[in-house]
Amino acid sequence: MMDNFAVVASALVLLYYILQQVLRAVLSPLRSVPGPFLARWSDAWYLWQVKGAHWETQNIQLHREHGIIADPEAVGIIYGHGTRFVKSSWYDAWGSPSNWNLFADRSIQRHANNRRQLQNTYSMTSLVSYEPYVNQCADIFSRRLCELGEAGVSVDMGHWMQCYAFDVIGQITFGKRIGFLDRGADIQGIMRVIEKQLMYGTLVGIYTRFHRLAFGVLNFLAGKNGAGREHIVKLTEVRIAEEQERRKAKRAGDGDGAEPFVSKFLAKYEQDPEKFSMLHVLAGCTANMAAGSDTTGISLSAILYYLLRHPKCLQELRREIEEFRARGLLSESFGFKETQQMPYLQAVIKEGLRMHPATGLPMERVVPEGGATICGRFFPAGTIVGINSWVAHRNTQVFGADADEFRPERWLISDEEKLAAMNRQWIPFGVGSRTCIGRHVSTLEISKLIPRVIHEFDFELSTGSAEGSWSTENYWFVKPRGFEVKVTCRKPKDGHNLVEETRIE
Repeated sequence: MMDNFAVVASALVLLYYILQQVLRAVLSPLRSVPGPFLARWSDAWYLWQVKGAHWETQNIQLHREHGIIADPEAVGIIYGHGTRFVKSSWYDAWGSPSNWNLFADRSIQRHANNRRQLQNTYSMTSLVSYEPYVNQCADIFSRRLCELGEAGVSVDMGHWMQCYAFDVIGQITFGKRIGFLDRGADIQGIMRVIEKQLMYGTLVGIYTRFHRLAFGVLNFLAGKNGAGREHIVKLTEVRIAEEQERRKAKRAGDGDGAEPFVSKFLAKYEQDPEKFSMLHVLAGCTANMAAGSDTTGISLSAILYYLLRHPKCLQELRREIEEFRARGLLSESFGFKETQQMPYLQAVIKEGLRMHPATGLPMERVVPEGGATICGRFFPAGTIVGINSWVAHRNTQVFGADADEFRPERWLISDEEKLAAMNRQWIPFGVGSRTCIGRHVSTLEISKLIPRVIHEFDFELSTGSAEGSWSTENYWFVKPRGFEVKVTCRKPKDGHNLVEETRIE
C-alpha cells in the first residue's frame, strides 16, 4: 500500500513539474525568441551543451542558424558604466558562500567600493615598474625553449605559456617566482586545482542552488588543503603570513625589484584596517593566482597559434621587429613602451584576442526592474541576458564578411568610424565596470613576450592534422589542447647563466 502511494505521489510531483514548465514556456513573454526547442523547457539542455566544452563555437552557430543578430548597441545597454544589470546567480559558484570576491560579487555597490580599494595597484602606470620581473621570467622562458629545441622534442606551447604567465604573476604578487619555468611541471598541483574549479564554477553555476552544499562537501572531502578556489586561498594565506612576518622583522624584501602586490596591500591594511581589511589583501592576491595565469597563457598561445597558421602575417611582424631594431627603437628587453609604438604588433595582438578571447561563455546579467529593450525586443525584469565575446567578435555587421578570418590589417585602416565600431565590440577583457582588473598585467606580458619569441625562435606546428589545427576545451576559459610545436632557436648562444632562482617552494 505504501509503495503504491509513493509511486502515485512521485508521478504527481513529476506531472506538476512538467505542467509548470509547459505553462511557463507557453505563457512566457520570450516565447517568440528563436532558439533550440529543448532549451525552452529546462536548463538541463544548456548544462548538457556546456558540459561538452565547446560552447563558444556552438554559440556562434546558434546565432547564425536562428538568424539572431547581435546588435552592437547591446554591449552598452547591458554592461555600460552606470548599468543596473547585476550579475546572474551563475557567478555564485565562483566563490565561497560566506565571503565576497571581485569576480563573483553580484552587488554593484559593494563591488564598486571594493574594486576602488584595489584598482590603483593594477594601473598601467604602476605595473610598468614590474617590467624587470617580466624580463626575468622571459629570459628563463627563452632559455627553456632553446633547451627544448636543442633536445629535438615537441613542445606543448599552451603549457609553457601558462608556466611563463604563472611565474610572472607570482613574481609580481609575492616577489618570487612559483617555479613553473624552473621545472616545467605543475607546482603544488595549482594548475590542476584551477582547472577543476573552472569546471565546477561553469557547471554548478547553471544550477547554483546546489552550490552551498556542493562547496561544503568538496572542501570537507579535500581536507585541510581545500578544493578548487579554496585550495588557492589557503596557499595565498601562507604567502601573506610570510610577508607579514617579514614586515614585522623589518627585513628587506627578496631582490631589488618593485614592491610586490602583497606588500602594497598589507601596507594599506596596516594604515587603515577598517577601510582595507585582510579580506581585501586576500581577495587581491587570490584573484591574481586564480585568474592571472590562465587568461594570459591562453591569449599568448592564441596569438602565436594564429601567426603560425598565417605565415605571411608572421613574416610581416618579423619585418617590423627587425625594422624597429635597426632604427634603434627596440631594445633587447623589448620594452613595453617601445612595443606600444609598433602598429603591426598591436594589430596582431588585437586580432589574436578577437579570434580567441580567453573566456567563452556569456557574461550573464539580470534585466533590472522595468525591463529593457535589447536587439529590438523587450525583455521583462528578471530575465537573464548576456553576450559571449566569441559571438560579439564574429559579428559580420561590425567586422565584415571575413569576421571568421585572422586578418590583423583590419585594425590598420584610416576609417575612424569603422575602428570605433570595432573597438566597442572588442571585449576580450569584458566591458564596463566589471572589466578584468588584471588586464594591464596581461597586456604588459603579451606586448613584451610575443615580439621576443618571434624574433628569437622559429616554430613549426606539429599538431595532429595536416593543417596543424589544435583543439580547445571551454569551461569558462577556452584552453588550448595539443598546441605542439617544434622550436628552433634563431639567435646564437650567449653563454649567460640562468637568472638566479628565487622561486616559491
